[in-house]
Amino acid sequence: MTKTGQKQTEEKQTGRKPAEMQTDSNRSESGAAQDKEFLRTEPLGKLLLKLALPTVAAQLINMLYNIVDRIYIGHIPDIGATALTGVGVCMPLIMIVSAFAALVGYGGAPRASIFMGKKDKGSAEKTLGNCFVLQIIISVVLTAVLLIWNRDFLMAFGASENTIGYGVSYMNIYALGTIFVEITLGMNAFITAQGFAKTGMLSVLIGAVANIILDPIFIFGLDMDVKGAALATIISQALSCIWVVSFLCGKRTFLKIRKKNLGLTPKIILPCLALGVATFIMQASESVISVCFNSSLQKYGGDIAVGAMTILTSVMQFAMLPLQGLGQGAQPIISYCYGAGDTARVRSAFKLLLKVSMTYAALLWLLVMLFPGGFAAMFTSDAELMDYTGTALRIYMASMFLFGIQMACQMTFNALGKAVESIVVAVMRKFVLLIPLIYIMPQIIRSDQTLAVYMAEPIADLFAVTFTAILFTVQFKKILAKIRTGS
Repeated sequence: MTKTGQKQTEEKQTGRKPAEMQTDSNRSESGAAQDKEFLRTEPLGKLLLKLALPTVAAQLINMLYNIVDRIYIGHIPDIGATALTGVGVCMPLIMIVSAFAALVGYGGAPRASIFMGKKDKGSAEKTLGNCFVLQIIISVVLTAVLLIWNRDFLMAFGASENTIGYGVSYMNIYALGTIFVEITLGMNAFITAQGFAKTGMLSVLIGAVANIILDPIFIFGLDMDVKGAALATIISQALSCIWVVSFLCGKRTFLKIRKKNLGLTPKIILPCLALGVATFIMQASESVISVCFNSSLQKYGGDIAVGAMTILTSVMQFAMLPLQGLGQGAQPIISYCYGAGDTARVRSAFKLLLKVSMTYAALLWLLVMLFPGGFAAMFTSDAELMDYTGTALRIYMASMFLFGIQMACQMTFNALGKAVESIVVAVMRKFVLLIPLIYIMPQIIRSDQTLAVYMAEPIADLFAVTFTAILFTVQFKKILAKIRTGS
């Protein structure tokens, strides 16, 4: 029989083309890694719960790295409030480190999912390998920059002579663990993108538990104050990093880090970076915004206003990270179904994500409005700072109940591989609206210029959510239409 005849016979017998059969033959792994069709076949509610709960837990656990540090530091006898402010000024630099991890990981992971939906495992693994190498390169550069210029950055970010010493002490040690942060956060996105949500959760749980245990030992037991907090953090991140790399090189994963893919191929890595830019802007802009807030608050309110901002940022993280976790839980479903051309499931998955995100945002907003002092008390025992923060928190998070719409739309744009739309949404909220308002509001409300600075956040959020909802409604219809027509 000729080769052509043999191919035709195989196709008739199996109902599939030989290329598809070859793709299937590569899947030797067991369980969920063996067949990603469960992303198209399982009931959406059950599937989102299974994928989102671990990712939300992972985001909350990951948040503990820095928040636990701040809780312990804020309660150091005699120096707690000042040390908390000093470490708070480090947050812009820490956010930048996380943003670079997101640039690569959250840009590459959705593309890997889309390739899996198209049954193209080779391109998915090339994406993983390229992103892994780029994370290492970025880590080396960031470490050098942070070690050389951290003092200059911190002074520019709102540190005072009273707080700069604590900030420098923290960053000198934290910088040494940059590579662990980059690989853990960036590569963990590829674990979640394959549907291994529980494994992704364990990646950060390992480090967070270690951090909670080590923090009091180093801070109080060894009397290392902020240096102990930084040391506990990098040791914990190292443990998480080992777990992530071991999994992605092991037998359970569907996409594996392979030596042949450890390079930088422009046609692979550039689309990942383009897609990751939106998440990078969203997270890195938090750093820029933190600088703007701190410098403006230092001018109008002094150290207590900057200290309150440290707590407000922590509570906002508590609000934002679970929303990102929900989006990451929905991402494998949306990306895979988009790659497979299943418009009905893409639409249904987004609607479910939107409902859950809006419910969470509304509930957290209600808690903040009712119990602002309780949130402040988590981070400080200083009565003056606690009282000041409670008032500022209600103002700062006044529009939080709408933010489920913003995050659901933005994360869905990312899951669909729509880099331009994701970037536009991120830039609009942060750079077009929020940063100008930080400086405009104190000029409008001169009776209390410090509180006017805090008001910039809810006003910017209100306009941003409106813009995002309109843009998404228009573009989502076009995206689904293109899937249906195959264009």
